[in-house]
Amino acid sequence: MRLFIIPFLVIEILDGHYEMAFALFILAGISDALDGLLARWLSQRTTLGQYLDPIADKLLLSTLFVVFTHVGLVPRYVTVLVFSRDLGILLISTLLFATGTLRDFRPSLFGKLNTLVQITALIAVLCGKVFASPWIGSVRDGLIRAIAVLAPLSAAQYAWIVFRRINGPGPQSGSQQAAA
Repeated sequence: MRLFIIPFLVIEILDGHYEMAFALFILAGISDALDGLLARWLSQRTTLGQYLDPIADKLLLSTLFVVFTHVGLVPRYVTVLVFSRDLGILLISTLLFATGTLRDFRPSLFGKLNTLVQITALIAVLCGKVFASPWIGSVRDGLIRAIAVLAPLSAAQYAWIVFRRINGPGPQSGSQQAAA
């Protein structure tokens, strides 16, 4: 459902209909929550779902960053940092997966925090357009600054985790590797 909502969300933002955009974003969030809840409750986890869920999340968030940058609501540098992080992680994980080097890509602590702050910041951007309140603008600005710190920090954490996992000890101990 999130993938279906994205083009309509973009149209509403570009047309300046922020109330409808806000409603669509909330609907996307509710559909994500219900999807996850039902999958756990009914034990219906699928490989396709495990791939599509994070793709839908990233596509929704990335699209909103681009559109909000286009209409002047999010600074370009923040969108560049978000995209650079996501593109770097995508390229490295694809390469490692394709070569069979590494197949398990769980989100890191900073990665989860980064996503949470991104979602909250996008909600704050929409709230700032729907509910005219000065404190929402302050919250939004603080969250956007936090993304500027968390995006590169979480990218560095992913790089460190991958480096450690690839270069970590294999099935043999260090003394057995030296003897071989």
